[in-house]
Amino acid sequence: MRSMDRALDAQRNGRFKEAEEIYRSLVSGDPRNFDALHMLGIVCVENGKPAEAEQFFLKALSIDARYPPLFHNYGVFLGKQKRYQEAVTQFDQALKLFDRFAPVYSDRGISLMELGKLDEALASHNAAVNLAPNVPMAFYNRGNTLFKRRNYDLALQDYDKASALFAGYADAYCGRGNVFRELKRHAEALAAYDKALTLAPDLAEAHLGRGNLFRDLGRYDEAFLDYNKALRLKPDLPGIEGDRLDVKNHLCDWSDFDAEWTRLIASVRNGNRSTSPFPFLAVSSSPQDQLRCAELWAASGDAASGKSVWQGPRNRHDRIRVGYVSADFRQHAVSTLAVGMFECHDRSRFDVTAISIGPDDRSDMRRRVAAAFEHFVDARTRSDEEICKFIRESEIDILVDIMGFTADARTSVFANRAVPIQVNYLGYPGTMGAPYIDYILADRIVIFESERPCYAEQVVYLPHSFMPGDRERPTPGKSPSRADAGLPEKNFVFCCFNNGYKITPDVFDIWMRVLQQIDASVLWLFMENPTAERNLRKEAAARGINPERLIAAPRMSYVDHQARLPLADLFLDTSPYSGGAIVSDALWAGLPVLTLKGETLVGRMAASLLSAIGAPELITTTPQDYEALACALARHPDKLAEIKRKLATNRLTAPLFDVRLFTQNLEVAYTTMWQRWQRGEPRQSFTVGAS
Repeated sequence: MRSMDRALDAQRNGRFKEAEEIYRSLVSGDPRNFDALHMLGIVCVENGKPAEAEQFFLKALSIDARYPPLFHNYGVFLGKQKRYQEAVTQFDQALKLFDRFAPVYSDRGISLMELGKLDEALASHNAAVNLAPNVPMAFYNRGNTLFKRRNYDLALQDYDKASALFAGYADAYCGRGNVFRELKRHAEALAAYDKALTLAPDLAEAHLGRGNLFRDLGRYDEAFLDYNKALRLKPDLPGIEGDRLDVKNHLCDWSDFDAEWTRLIASVRNGNRSTSPFPFLAVSSSPQDQLRCAELWAASGDAASGKSVWQGPRNRHDRIRVGYVSADFRQHAVSTLAVGMFECHDRSRFDVTAISIGPDDRSDMRRRVAAAFEHFVDARTRSDEEICKFIRESEIDILVDIMGFTADARTSVFANRAVPIQVNYLGYPGTMGAPYIDYILADRIVIFESERPCYAEQVVYLPHSFMPGDRERPTPGKSPSRADAGLPEKNFVFCCFNNGYKITPDVFDIWMRVLQQIDASVLWLFMENPTAERNLRKEAAARGINPERLIAAPRMSYVDHQARLPLADLFLDTSPYSGGAIVSDALWAGLPVLTLKGETLVGRMAASLLSAIGAPELITTTPQDYEALACALARHPDKLAEIKRKLATNRLTAPLFDVRLFTQNLEVAYTTMWQRWQRGEPRQSFTVGAS
């Protein structure tokens, strides 16, 4: 067998090192051996030598630039290097030479999808399917683009076609699982992921998808197992390391806590997309690191296609048109905070639209939010392109993202910039790290002037607090007794109703030392799953505290939760991720909240709220002061009673819950943004009123 045949045989059978040696020998004998250079590029990719692979591809192109498969293979290589625009250029060159090459259309579509050019990607995949109607991968790849476009019915049809053509196509079943998960058809999603893993037990993407589904369902133990497996199989899956640690935090499993989070922070600093930004907030205490994480995420995929400068006309309207985009126009913490603000907008000066991208839970809150807007658009089933088209045709001036990087967000709507001014506000307590978001609404407690370089947005400083507070809340029913809640009648009750993932070993250490110092006191906690409860009790015992002194607070309706808040004596906030809406609820109920002011926006939310209600004495700046004040307040009931009386008075007089005043200041901010735009001035940080 001649050398080239032996090399090709080795390559076909996965013996890439052997193939590389033979090809190198051929090139050594003839440096202009086109076929050997071309194949060397391919096998060097397989052998993890990308720099050499590219050299061989380019050398082959310098010899013969009329061979379509070479442009195709070089394009595939560039796609693997995430150089998607360059890849498209190579695919286009291949198609100029031969326009009936289905795999080129398919791979071109993949790169265009990664660039966020979904319409072009779909056209390319359509060409591939038309040329190769019996190739399952062509349908699978088109299904992925349709999924990205949120054309779920059509995506399912393509995944079904792919699996019909090849019954063992595990990726197609994984795609089905992803569609069903988005549609909240949980049982069908689980069945699809299970089928994929039956066919391919080591398919990392299927483990990731099933882990995501289990996390959606609050089945964190199972999510952790799948994330663990996905991480082992494919550690470079975007976000997988952060997802895994996030569910560990939900389980209050602190094994290797410091080491694992230190590695994750180092990975982000090294430019890896190891975590999405939201889980990163829970442990990172550096605004610089949070910016880096957000920038990495915002620069990827569909978000990367956004233009940082508005290209449309300068519309002029009698009223400023403001649009709010959220998946949480329902019984959700964000709506609980913001609904009064929506209701108070001055309709004579502002035309306000809600673009709902989440489910209708048919709750009283949903109905109240919908009634608060002049226009309420249910856009959940619309594609991003359709939403952008609606926004542009509505000539909205200012588009407000109250989702950020939280669940069910539509970042690409903002990346495609359908309006001149875009604002990051409330739903995601951090920077978006994106050039297409112009402003972030804050106050001088949550973002210091010196920290502005750590935010990709220009900072707009509102007076008092960046967080609105609604006064028209549902009236709680009769408060339960302590006995009803499983609490001791006479002993001091500390509480924390923040989600379990916000509890860190350091803050738990402080809480246990406080319990040691305050005899017979208890800690009333929201423990969101049985594993978290077991782990927290185990951690308490390891610190010398009887686990029975931790009292579980079950999840209940918003009204019932409000009714039980006064049963506690003192709310202990978490750090470095402080409470937001739940702290607002506690203060409205007259429950004092003790906070440790952190180093980032997310660590200072409670401090902002306490300042705005006139209780700065409950803000501490060191762990030692936090612990000491918790003990002092428990030992001096007269001092605590004085604070409670002040909260009861201030909730109706201090700025925190004056939603009409808050909205007026917010409207000044919007007007200033709009006027600067109308004058052609660049975006710039500014302050509204007294701060």
